[in-house]
Amino acid sequence: MPCYRITIEYDGRDLVGWQRQNNGPSVQQHIEEAIFDFCGEEVRIQGAGRTDAGVHALGQVANFELASNRKPQVVMNALNQHLKPASIAILDCAEVDEEFSARFSAKKRHYLYRIINRRAPLTVDAGLAWLVKRELDADAMNEAAKVLIGRHDFTSFRAAACQAKSPVRTLEKLSVCREGEEIQIRASAISFLHNQVRSMVGSLSLVGTGQWAKEDLAAALDAKDRQRAGPNAPPYGLYLTQVDYD
Repeated sequence: MPCYRITIEYDGRDLVGWQRQNNGPSVQQHIEEAIFDFCGEEVRIQGAGRTDAGVHALGQVANFELASNRKPQVVMNALNQHLKPASIAILDCAEVDEEFSARFSAKKRHYLYRIINRRAPLTVDAGLAWLVKRELDADAMNEAAKVLIGRHDFTSFRAAACQAKSPVRTLEKLSVCREGEEIQIRASAISFLHNQVRSMVGSLSLVGTGQWAKEDLAAALDAKDRQRAGPNAPPYGLYLTQVDYD
């Protein structure tokens, strides 16, 4: 059976997240239904990351098998045709070894969080970024972010419903930079806990407004207590940008 890897872009505003759920359409459901409409095969695809409702992707990756042999370009074009009008696009399709797993073969995942820091409401970026009206000090946020880089117990920055067996993760990158009124926060790691990026962004925003100092963020990390961290940033500012493989 031929195995395929697809790279996916989606706007998460009208989706309940990556995983199939009973309360609305998901990315997984749309793609699986597109595969069925294309070739009549019922398959279950595996994604590299289970993004939450409202979260977007520029480079999500998934894999699946088909009983019939189809050229990758044909698969990609057919899925894009059958995915309409959902805000989901297949950017690339390649045939891979049967051992490949979008989830377990991943070597690194990269996320971007977008904050628009201004008083005026959002129009073009509504639902695509977090509007923060209070002035944010991006340099202070970037300096504070350094305390989270490395291997730590991130209990303070995980969701209560997180199913990971261990709260220990190695955060390889966490940077904050400003481009005009937009602040971009980038995070990279082999894997993340549920809500980890949004929780870190919410805590960094407190540093940006001056409510917290770098030492407060370090104390929240050391506490290993979710109540000590800041609030979760909204999901709609978060993007899964890329997944790395060998």
